[in-house]
Amino acid sequence: MMSDPYATSPHGSGGNPTGSSGGNPARTDGASTNPAKVAFASFIGTTVEWYDYFLFGTAAVLVLNEQFFPSLDPLAGQLASLSTFAVAFVARPLGGLIFGHFGDKLSRKSMLVLSLLMMGVATFAIGLLPGYDTIGVAAPILLVLLRVAQGFGVGGEWGGAVLMAVEHAPPHKKAFYGSWPQSGVPAGSVLSSLVFFLVQLMPNDQFMSWGWRIPFLISAVLVLIGLFIRLRLTESPELAEVKEKERVASLPAFEMLRTSKKSLLIGIFCLVGSNTLFYIASVYLLSYAPAATSLDRGQVLLAIAIGAALDVIAIPLVAIFADRHGKRTMMLIGSLVTALAALPIFWAINTGTFLGAVLAMIIAFPVAHSVVYATSSGFISGLFDPQVRYTGASISYQVGGLISSGPAPMISVLLYTTYQSWVPVALYLVAANLLAGVFVFFDDKNSNSFHNAGVGK
Repeated sequence: MMSDPYATSPHGSGGNPTGSSGGNPARTDGASTNPAKVAFASFIGTTVEWYDYFLFGTAAVLVLNEQFFPSLDPLAGQLASLSTFAVAFVARPLGGLIFGHFGDKLSRKSMLVLSLLMMGVATFAIGLLPGYDTIGVAAPILLVLLRVAQGFGVGGEWGGAVLMAVEHAPPHKKAFYGSWPQSGVPAGSVLSSLVFFLVQLMPNDQFMSWGWRIPFLISAVLVLIGLFIRLRLTESPELAEVKEKERVASLPAFEMLRTSKKSLLIGIFCLVGSNTLFYIASVYLLSYAPAATSLDRGQVLLAIAIGAALDVIAIPLVAIFADRHGKRTMMLIGSLVTALAALPIFWAINTGTFLGAVLAMIIAFPVAHSVVYATSSGFISGLFDPQVRYTGASISYQVGGLISSGPAPMISVLLYTTYQSWVPVALYLVAANLLAGVFVFFDDKNSNSFHNAGVGK
């Protein structure tokens, strides 16, 4: 558990969640106001939710095309399966808008609990869903609907988890504490990759018929753990201060568009490079490597798990530098590092060896991905005022995911199929990161205001 010398006040001296003087009062209901405990709880809940989310991406590559699109040829089946993976990204901005609206008006905490419940129910239902051979065309239709529910739930997850950590944090440690829910994303990838690595060791006929369902079904246990932890959190102190000062926006989305158009554009595009990298590495390479090299799917899954596990550790460490040297600076450095990493990632994976695959994932995750992603929670949060922050941060992150994360595996498949070369895929990754860097360059809010102050900016 992280130690926190600032636990007595999330804003340094004089601030507390209740709005009363004298620092944070002792809780009698078991809930915590300690920034370190809130950040750790956000990490656990985010890990569970993204475990559920990433299960689908792995299954889309390994099994869903045969289970739900058996009448299509292999390439069309793969594209159809990846399309069901991508459809969640269409639902995520809508989830971000609705969860953000109520998160800004009513409660950050309640929205986090609801998003986790929605994700858990949808994931468990996918594990029970009959295949095409059993119920025909209803199977892919229900699969898409459940994936939409997953996307809607995770659309409200990121903004709430990040803001609970950031808004409980002392002013000069917002990037560090905000990075803990960010670490939950690769942690979810580690769990999903390891569970699928274990179940795919089963005889192939058993894995394809029922073994692939196990990771989806066991998510129910993880969701219960996440709910127990989230229900013990206190409400955001900055939202409490907004309510106390009667500054709650009647329509947060309209208020955000009125006051923060530039911030919204920067928030949407600042992560397109990092998102593209993450989904090329964790989804596309799982399809590419076994087809183009001598690697098998188990080796690639294990390599992804190793790289993502190191990413979990790297993210909070990088965030320390973001607090010291500036979030905008670290975002620019990260975009450049990721652009430079594109070719080495493919060179390493093309060795066709397990060590090469591990090296590729180390370059992709802890070396490149962590720099931008560790900083992005504090950076995006700092673009918006507290009364519209859940809405602004959620829409920024989710629309950015819609235009970058969701299409990345499909675009990569089409580029490789068209040119029969990995080079266009690598250049696509370079271009995405250069675009992100251009938008970050024009940010003028993260140099001082949010770094130095909380609600009263």
